[in-house]
Amino acid sequence: MFKRITLLLSLCLLSFMALAADNKPFTGHISGVDLLNEYPKFASEYESFSPTTADEKAMQTLAGKDILVLFGTWCHDSQREVPRLLKLLDQSNVKVNSLQLVAVGYDKRDPQGIAEQYNLQYTSTIIVLDKGEEVARMVEKPKQSLVKDLINPSAVKK
Repeated sequence: MFKRITLLLSLCLLSFMALAADNKPFTGHISGVDLLNEYPKFASEYESFSPTTADEKAMQTLAGKDILVLFGTWCHDSQREVPRLLKLLDQSNVKVNSLQLVAVGYDKRDPQGIAEQYNLQYTSTIIVLDKGEEVARMVEKPKQSLVKDLINPSAVKK
């Protein structure tokens, strides 16, 4: 009887470990469309967020710049801030040079090493680059507002 219970518990543990391994967070590049389609919490925040006209206009400051977003699909700050950024970009029609969304695991790493290259400490981290130079960084949540933190060069936090 004891051997059966031990065997049963062992099988349950192995099943749980296999299930947990399958639930690793997504890591790597992802498009905004895929992020919103595949992760309901991101889509819900995108739908419920309503940018102001002033914020949409201020986003034009980011024209021609590169935006790098380091985030976790598992992270509540990311689930709030990344969809808001996507909505701001969509509704303002700002023409940024590039937008990279890079998902990291619980260890804050990605397959390409981008998070390490940019010294990721906390998720979400949104970095604005102008000609390869970092000009703004918003970490976890805005100090003022998402827009103000991204368009204000003094918001760079290293």
